[in-house]
Amino acid sequence: MTDTNTTPTAAPDANNKGSRAKALLLAGGTFGLAAIAYAVWVLGYAQFRESTDDAYVQANLVYVNAQVGGTVTALGADDNQPVKAGQTLISLDHSDAAVALADASAQLGLAVRQVREQQSAVDEAQAIVAQRRTDLQRAKDDLARRTQLAGTDSIAAEDLQHARQAVAAAQDALNVAEKTLAKTRAPIAGITLRQNPSVLRARASYVQASLATQRNDVQAPMDGIVARRSVQVGQHVAPGAALLAVVPLQGAWIDANFKEPQLRHIQVGQPATVATDLYGGHVEYHGVVASIAAGSGGAFSLLPPQNATGNWIKVVQRVPVRIALDPKELAAHPLRVGLSTDVTIDTHDRSDQQKPAMALPGANFTTPVFDAQLKIAEAHADALIAQEARSAQ
Repeated sequence: MTDTNTTPTAAPDANNKGSRAKALLLAGGTFGLAAIAYAVWVLGYAQFRESTDDAYVQANLVYVNAQVGGTVTALGADDNQPVKAGQTLISLDHSDAAVALADASAQLGLAVRQVREQQSAVDEAQAIVAQRRTDLQRAKDDLARRTQLAGTDSIAAEDLQHARQAVAAAQDALNVAEKTLAKTRAPIAGITLRQNPSVLRARASYVQASLATQRNDVQAPMDGIVARRSVQVGQHVAPGAALLAVVPLQGAWIDANFKEPQLRHIQVGQPATVATDLYGGHVEYHGVVASIAAGSGGAFSLLPPQNATGNWIKVVQRVPVRIALDPKELAAHPLRVGLSTDVTIDTHDRSDQQKPAMALPGANFTTPVFDAQLKIAEAHADALIAQEARSAQ
């Protein structure tokens, strides 16, 4: 009876032990594979990646100031509106500038006509010199004829003396005419009408007045978004007053703040990927490390920390790393200043050679707007000179 009761219970115990062994073996294999996969991921991928979510979109803030004073008469753009380079943003009262331009135009025309009068006076003086030379030659010929008759009864001594005096008088008249010609020619000798100092001075005054007239229309220096408008219609602004700012978003970049240990292998030129919550995970930006800041953010703050005083606690510092983005990707998916991003840098390239900082692609740091204003003013001045020169002929 005893044997028949103990035999059936031994088989279930053996089965349970086998099941537990298989479960432990399976769990051990799973953890082993996970460990191997993790090691492969760390050695092949993670150790060559540095990531941070302390990264934000930045862009240049181009301030627009008043170049001349005046009363605001119109606003051509408001905050958050896109503008193009050369677009009128603010208009000032043109009255004073128009009067000044009219006066400068009159002064330039007067200067041109005065130079033309001087040129005409030179021509007149040259004609007088030619006439005096003819008179002198006539007097000399008359004296030569009378000299041949000297000693005869055909001519009196008094007539011969008068002929000599006529030659002397003609010579004096010629000398006076030549000196007058030299004096008349001196102000315009060796220079053209456009090179005359009085014309150049009047031209400069006209160009300045023309620039002041154009500057009453405050133009956008480059493409971008209007921000920080601080002026209203009717407000009187002084030269140099800040009116608004233009943010060129096409030249935006990322400032990623990495911890000190992460900077060990980060170098200029390494590729980077950027993701932002604005577009979600389906939009990924590609860029490169353009530069690494010269110090941590705290070192350049208004009140840098004084670690040499008081109790000191070590705090891991962060250093800004600038990421230049692909302009085409920025154009397809524009960003806004201040947005937070996630940045990952591929650090496979770990050469010891120190590379110089890179320029940001797509960032326009120059504006042709003000050069265009000068060219317009100079073209108008030259046209006015040509017109007055033709009229004075």
